[in-house]
Amino acid sequence: MEADDTGNRLRFQLELEFVQCLANPNYLNFLAQRGYFKDKAFVNYLKYLLYWKEPEYAKYLKYPQCLHMLELLQYEHFRKELVNAQCAKFIDEQQILHWQHYSRKRMRLQQALAEQQQQQQQNSTSVK
Repeated sequence: MEADDTGNRLRFQLELEFVQCLANPNYLNFLAQRGYFKDKAFVNYLKYLLYWKEPEYAKYLKYPQCLHMLELLQYEHFRKELVNAQCAKFIDEQQILHWQHYSRKRMRLQQALAEQQQQQQQNSTSVK
């Protein structure tokens, strides 16, 4: 029983690490150039890994964009395009742009919230 638990934990860790590697377009390009996406067994493995989209597993992911890549990898056309280094570069640039936009938007929201809280504190002290 203990060996089973250890095996399951190791499998979980390996699959978690692999799924998160899918967030890296350069790694996807590496896999495509070496023909992994032409291997039926590997494509079936990618399909099996879709269970990571379930909330009880997704909560362990540090790089949630890997789920989007995993979804795209279900399509043969996308897998074929990844052989092209320019495709991987484009995806990488889009991820960076998304992250920059998200970061700026989050910073503006935090500033607005801080200003709102400061305004509320000023209002509550002036009422007294």
